[in-house]
Amino acid sequence: MFFSMFLAINLAWWHLVLIIVFVLLAGLVAGFFITRTVFKRQLKKNPPVNENMIRAMFRQMGRTPSEKQVRAVMRSMEENK
Repeated sequence: MFFSMFLAINLAWWHLVLIIVFVLLAGLVAGFFITRTVFKRQLKKNPPVNENMIRAMFRQMGRTPSEKQVRAVMRSMEENK
């Protein structure tokens, strides 16, 4: 059906190839920018955990973390990704 519509319009075969290539490139470019925007939005909403955040969590629990404890928590989070 779709291909026969192009035949009815009487396009040359290279017109059809150019249209398909252009549509694919436009889709790739649009997909890249949409994905980048969504990724940036998610990183802003959920930033990656760093050592300062772990220290703040320990302080909220009423504990003073040692450097060894902070590194152990970071290591365990990296292992469980």
